[in-house]
Amino acid sequence: MSKVVTVIDTFGFFFRSFYALPQHLKNKDGFPTGLLTGFTNFISTLQKQHDSDYLIFAIDSKGDTFRNEIDSNYKANRQAPPEELAMQLPIAIDWIDKMGYKTLGYSGFEADDIIATVVKHARERDYTVRIVSHDKDLYQLIDDGRVVVVDAIKKKVMDEDACFSKYGVTPKQFIDYQSILGDSADNVPGVRGIGKVGAEKLLKEFGSLESIYENVHLINGANKKKLLESKESAFMSKELVSLRDDVLDELDFEEYKMDVEHPFLNIYDELVKYEQNAVIRALKAKDILTDEIEKKANAKLANDKKESKKLDFHATLITDAKELKSVLKSLTPQTVVAFDTETTGLEYNKDSIVGFSFCFNDKEAFYVPFAHSYLGMAAQVSKEDAADAIKQIFKSKVVGHNIKFDLHFISKLLSEDTFEVYADSMILAWLINPESALSLDKLSHKLLGHTMISFKESVKKGETFASVELEDATLYAAEDAFITLKLFHLFNQSLKLQDAEHLIAESMEVEVPFITTLLHMEQVGIRVDGSFLEKFLVEIKETLARLTKSIYTQAGSEFNINSPKQLGVILFEHLGLKTGKKTKTGYSTDEKVLRSLKDAHEIIPMLLEYREVYKLFSTYIEPLLKLSKEHEDSRVHTSFIQTGTATGRLSSKNPNLQNIPARSQLGLRIREAFVASDGNKLIGIDYSQIELRLLAHFSQDKVLVDSFKADKDIHYQTAVVLFGEDEAKSKRGVAKTVNFGLLYGMGQKKLSDTLGITTKEAKDIIEKYFESFSTVKSYFRSIVELSKTKGYIETLLGRRRYFDYENATPMFKAAYERESVNSVFQGSAADIIKLAMNKIAKVIRDEKLEAKMLLQIHDELIFEVKESEAESLAKRFQEIMQDIYELNIPLKADVNIGDNWGELK
Repeated sequence: MSKVVTVIDTFGFFFRSFYALPQHLKNKDGFPTGLLTGFTNFISTLQKQHDSDYLIFAIDSKGDTFRNEIDSNYKANRQAPPEELAMQLPIAIDWIDKMGYKTLGYSGFEADDIIATVVKHARERDYTVRIVSHDKDLYQLIDDGRVVVVDAIKKKVMDEDACFSKYGVTPKQFIDYQSILGDSADNVPGVRGIGKVGAEKLLKEFGSLESIYENVHLINGANKKKLLESKESAFMSKELVSLRDDVLDELDFEEYKMDVEHPFLNIYDELVKYEQNAVIRALKAKDILTDEIEKKANAKLANDKKESKKLDFHATLITDAKELKSVLKSLTPQTVVAFDTETTGLEYNKDSIVGFSFCFNDKEAFYVPFAHSYLGMAAQVSKEDAADAIKQIFKSKVVGHNIKFDLHFISKLLSEDTFEVYADSMILAWLINPESALSLDKLSHKLLGHTMISFKESVKKGETFASVELEDATLYAAEDAFITLKLFHLFNQSLKLQDAEHLIAESMEVEVPFITTLLHMEQVGIRVDGSFLEKFLVEIKETLARLTKSIYTQAGSEFNINSPKQLGVILFEHLGLKTGKKTKTGYSTDEKVLRSLKDAHEIIPMLLEYREVYKLFSTYIEPLLKLSKEHEDSRVHTSFIQTGTATGRLSSKNPNLQNIPARSQLGLRIREAFVASDGNKLIGIDYSQIELRLLAHFSQDKVLVDSFKADKDIHYQTAVVLFGEDEAKSKRGVAKTVNFGLLYGMGQKKLSDTLGITTKEAKDIIEKYFESFSTVKSYFRSIVELSKTKGYIETLLGRRRYFDYENATPMFKAAYERESVNSVFQGSAADIIKLAMNKIAKVIRDEKLEAKMLLQIHDELIFEVKESEAESLAKRFQEIMQDIYELNIPLKADVNIGDNWGELK
């Protein structure tokens, strides 16, 4: 009887196993176990069947393969696995070896090539091969009676009949079938425009790809044109999908004998840890589980639990300068060191650093206090020794979690403002999933199953970290550094497993330098004219008083205008205005409701104006005036949040300077309060229609591309297309709304509300737009389709935003479709301005220019420069912004120079 070889498409099987089993499976520590459960089930099945003589786990090699030399885009857009899968993969791979089995991989080749090579060597020996995989790429290897593909999850066998029944082609034709069809998941282009039915018909008639092209003159209609246009990509696709069976000259199958009698005994302690209870019950039922194995496993688990309580590392307090220097001798320029500070508060302008922690291995983390202060406190290192130690640490590869915060404090301590940073684990977490929780404690709990010591547990109410006893402070602070290092290594591994290694490079080349760029902007701040704000405040209070009096008159009584509940009663009970149904908390009186009632009563316009004015008063004028008085130079310092949005746009807080109103006259006047210092000017440089330019770049729409290349007014050109030459000038504003609205997923209802037209008119405009810009419509559709097939979109620099269509309601699916399109353009625009900011910041720093970058407001940058150099530096910075990234249409930036922000428009 012929021997049987079982060869596993290892990563493919693990992925399939993970998605097939309930993804909520976790052990009591919260660690996901679905993939591990699928793996142990599979090994159990193999053991029961005993129908295989050899077992080979084929694995992919790290890095590029020969296919990337054929086409650099190959597999450039592979779907990233979720974090729960990435966490389990290393454990499952480790189990293969521990159980007594072997993996087989070879540099420069994929697991599929390894499988094809195993098949070749097996056939030479007349062995039968079972390929365990769900991957159709392997169907080309099917050979009835000798080679079959098995779906281990569905327990289905794919032979020649099954292949033909499902795809209408034989396994021998499968390479040609894939060459025509292509594969969007792997970036295999195929023949554009020919789908499954077309490919099947062509192969049925002509047999092979070569024969199709030899007889292409006999093919009629659109298919002939499509084939001729895609001939080069069709044959390149054939190279990409053809599996190599010559990876190994020799293969000794005896090394892969499936003669491990009880593989699970070798990993019993881990089966208990990850609660693989079905396997454990089976082992106990077979009576092969000895007391000694159980005893050892329980002892190891108890020790792990004990270690876990100790955070699985030693927290070491250093209060002696000699000891500190001795520890630091272990560091080299290549050592990765996690670093964290402990401070008296969160405001670097007011608070100070009291100590720092660091960690460079998985056994020990250190805390160095130097400014704690409480009764009976022991010795600490001096401030000077602490400063020297920090300088020494920053000669290594420093990793932090939200390290910009720490840099503010050490910059004050060391009187330096530029530090080499290697990575930020918070940024890596954001790059993996920009919509996940990013705090250190939440990531620790979710990904490491470890609950960190809380700040409230360590610091008594009303006190600061300086009052925490050193032993307690050490446990808290050292844990921060230890967990940061753990997460850093985990995230790097996750990005590699997600086939998103390019994001590690993006982090190092763009995001980490951006930390320093933002740090300097926050430190510089922007000057506020307090006297202007004080006068404006008087004016605003008078306006509020006047509006309040008029509203009371219209209402017939006095009430709290800022109380939605009281306002609801006045509007819908006292005045009897029509409204929707009443909720538990009262009537809705939000802006949308008020705007719908705009013509129903004279009180409504007054209320809308009151709300706008009151928001300016409470959100901007009063807080800005207060902040400006806190500093002698009257400069306000915001905090920029690099990881605050899913698209990559910056946000800011304390105060939020990116949402200062720009549409109303009152809102615009607030901008006049932001001024240049004496002898200086403000420069505003604003990217012109950057998202529309990106649309032209990505979609290659001829009208858009030609308009931008000729530097035409794109909104006027759109108006010409939509409404004709005669109406174009008057309808330019409508065209502008349509141009930007469609980028943000605006539908006919929103467009009709925005323009004040009927939904039918809005529908007609949208239809006309997409008829005229058909390339744009197809490009939007392609983004949505890719977001569904891959589960994410990518920006210009390869940052990803994920969309869980599988578990979404219809409402959320529609939102995902809109957001997928919006994210490509907003995210890519964010990429470009980030690159420009880094480049300008470097120029300012390297050349010691008398210029400061102050603010970024989405597509606009604001600088403060010496008045005598304003013109020349404005031109130079404009050129950097316009040349920072080469699109197939020119980037354009507009320049304005003035004494205050209000003059920059």
